[in-house]
Amino acid sequence: MVTRYKNMVLIGTSHIAAHSIKEITSTIEEKKPHIVAVELDQRRLHALLTHEKPKITFALLKKVGVKGFAFAVIGSWVQRKLGKLVGVEPGADMLAAVKLAQQHKIPLALIDQDIELTLQRFSKALSWRERFRFFGDLLRALFFQKHELRRLGLEHLDLTRVPSKDVIKRLTKELHDRYPNIYRVLITERNQVMAKRLYAIMVRYPNVPIVAVVGAGHEDDIVTYLHALERQHESSSKLAKV
Repeated sequence: MVTRYKNMVLIGTSHIAAHSIKEITSTIEEKKPHIVAVELDQRRLHALLTHEKPKITFALLKKVGVKGFAFAVIGSWVQRKLGKLVGVEPGADMLAAVKLAQQHKIPLALIDQDIELTLQRFSKALSWRERFRFFGDLLRALFFQKHELRRLGLEHLDLTRVPSKDVIKRLTKELHDRYPNIYRVLITERNQVMAKRLYAIMVRYPNVPIVAVVGAGHEDDIVTYLHALERQHESSSKLAKV
């Protein structure tokens, strides 16, 4: 899924889809960007490159919170299970972009918020209502899998490809409606961070091609925030001239 915004090509990916890897490869090879930006922070980049798993320590649990750490463990487990179904390691899309940037000696920009800060914010934001809903949804997913897939319109979902925009909108709306605090921390806040970092890159390098790789669920909001940042910048420039 590719969106063009000025001198940037934004690729919305699925972290376990082989099609995403092909799309990233063809786009970078074709566009020959001067900068490749990825939805990673320094810690996640290191984990992808070294295959190291974070060590469970009291200091880590204290820093990110038990709820944030539990979410990271569960999320990682789910992605690994889904990845095994299609034969793709979770994060292979980001890793492909990183390795292509290294291969072609293209500067790499890490635009995501630090994962420890995100998990820390998650631990503080998660409400009791959302915790109860999560366990209920987890039980339904385990024991009524087909029914839940039909309810979400995912019974024919092809994991090897990026879901359609309609499916992504349906799933993000489900997350927003049932887990507003989780949505704010995992989607809204991170999209704002990534948009600000991308905008800063575009302002600094206005005349060079840029390729940015993010999860497909972030793509549309990031473009919306980029438009807002541009309007804000234009308004500030006009006021400065008065």
